[in-house]
Amino acid sequence: MKRKVLALTLTFVYIFLSLPAVAYANAAEPPALVVIVKNAPEDISLAIVGDNGLKEARKKTAVWETCYAFYHSSIGDGDKVTLSVSGNDESYKLTVDPQYLNGYNSIVTLDFDRRTLEEGKLLSRSILLVTLRVILTLLIEGLIFFAFGFRRKSSWINFVLINLLTQGGLNIALNNDVTPFSSYLIFSLILMEFLVLAAELAAFLTAVKEHKAARRAVYVLAANLASLVLGGYLITVLPV
Repeated sequence: MKRKVLALTLTFVYIFLSLPAVAYANAAEPPALVVIVKNAPEDISLAIVGDNGLKEARKKTAVWETCYAFYHSSIGDGDKVTLSVSGNDESYKLTVDPQYLNGYNSIVTLDFDRRTLEEGKLLSRSILLVTLRVILTLLIEGLIFFAFGFRRKSSWINFVLINLLTQGGLNIALNNDVTPFSSYLIFSLILMEFLVLAAELAAFLTAVKEHKAARRAVYVLAANLASLVLGGYLITVLPV
């Protein structure tokens, strides 16, 4: 029975979390090119080399990461995009491969030290961020699980397995569907948390046998409210 519940939870979560992120008709124009800078020095400067000089970008710094967003007004209609990079008393130029440009929300990763560009987000970056978010969520929800009086080994095994599936799926979906400059990300998080809530209610009410069903249901509601608040906070402080 437990295997069936976990399989059902996994299927439920990944079907819905594999859907594209929520789009909003009135959202601001998404960037045409996002540059995530690895090993960025404190005095880094990044711009696009245009016919009339350098075109600056919107800059965002989150903890250890620096990102730049360029819009179509800066890139233009040409296929060639040249970045001017400077910092640590050195400067150089890099040409963005045209195949990396897909209209909107194109992402490249710049390694400042190696002077290289790669398409998309680095796998190591995604693994780090997803793992960090899941661990923090497990810690918060684990404290609540303990506070609700769950002590059996079987209960904790189910807690870990269910949350690895649901919270892992949630954070993988957010990582895959958004850019560091995504608008209305919090609304996508809220929608996905409702789906996770439904999946966890079904899983905990079926797989966990400790305490009455009412206490298990209240725990799931409390834990998911806490993880929603935590997730909203992490969006503001951690890279996405």
